[in-house]
Amino acid sequence: MFIFSLLLKLKNIFEQLLSIPLEKLEMKPMKIITLFAFLALSITGQKIWAQNPENWTSKQLIEPAELAQTIQSGKDIPLIVSVGPGATIPNSIPIGMTKEKDNVDTLKSKLSGLAKDTKIVIYCGCCPFEHCPNVRPAITALKEMNFTNYRLLDLSHNIKTDWIDKGYPVIK
Repeated sequence: MFIFSLLLKLKNIFEQLLSIPLEKLEMKPMKIITLFAFLALSITGQKIWAQNPENWTSKQLIEPAELAQTIQSGKDIPLIVSVGPGATIPNSIPIGMTKEKDNVDTLKSKLSGLAKDTKIVIYCGCCPFEHCPNVRPAITALKEMNFTNYRLLDLSHNIKTDWIDKGYPVIK
């Protein structure tokens, strides 16, 4: 019922704006309803479907090759935190998917005693960044805790493509 009333309101607005009755547009009623449904969803659903913007800068990204080299050298290894479905990279601390509040709380708990300038690398790898539900909450938690030396592993596709398939070290 709500959608129907919304469509009627949109129809009236459309007619007022264009001063053209819809009957003169020679459109079938189903096409009119489809058009208005699309417009209504486009307007009201934009917030729902819009992905959160990135909450990191390009300077905060670390390339997989750089992290792999650091791990292999055994020197100055950062705290590596997996915020995805599982830990793949050696020395990773598995937190779990930080799209879930309990796991964000776990992350905060694990980091609570560390110096704010601790080197930290966050990764997920479940999917491309634009779809990842885990990296943004983790980065937000780091910001809220005032960490200053964190980076995000640049897994632009996923952990398999950008890490495993390239032969970088993995947990066995």
